[in-house]
Amino acid sequence: MGVFRARDLLRPPNLVSLARLPLAALFVACVDVPAAALRVLAAAGLSDVLDGWLARRLDMATATGAFVDPIADKLFVLTVVITLVAQEKLSLLGVALLSTRELGELPLVAWFAVSRRAPRERTELPRANVVGKVATTLQFGTIAAALFGLEGLATMLLVTAVGGAVAAMSYWLRALRGSAARTLPA
Repeated sequence: MGVFRARDLLRPPNLVSLARLPLAALFVACVDVPAAALRVLAAAGLSDVLDGWLARRLDMATATGAFVDPIADKLFVLTVVITLVAQEKLSLLGVALLSTRELGELPLVAWFAVSRRAPRERTELPRANVVGKVATTLQFGTIAAALFGLEGLATMLLVTAVGGAVAAMSYWLRALRGSAARTLPA
């Protein structure tokens, strides 16, 4: 399962992941209509849940999908954040707070990029966890608050930053536990 194949891009879970790219463009086009932008945001969130469910349900988890899914996620989020900053709905400090989890995970992403066994482990080990899902939910809620210009955005950004830090720590702990388990003699 650790082999990257272009043809795997045509598998249903990967097509759902790739659908986040046109959704990113659609978000930019409709950001001035917050209700429409929120629907696009919800569709992207649902696609993120659906692609993982399909991959597990249809037994179509692949190294290609393990690579494409997080890239599609990050490109979508990057587009949303840049758009919100350009529209002055989110400050650069807000972006940093919103991105706490991603910033905390950067070293893990770097390890994934250079490790030979990381792509195999990425497809064989379950990646999502409850803390990560809560952090993602907080991010979506905070982005929605920014879209609508709601009061309390600063508080939501702080709560999201704390949730992101906890999620990043949980991913780090899981990676360290997995690494220790692989290095211990059997």
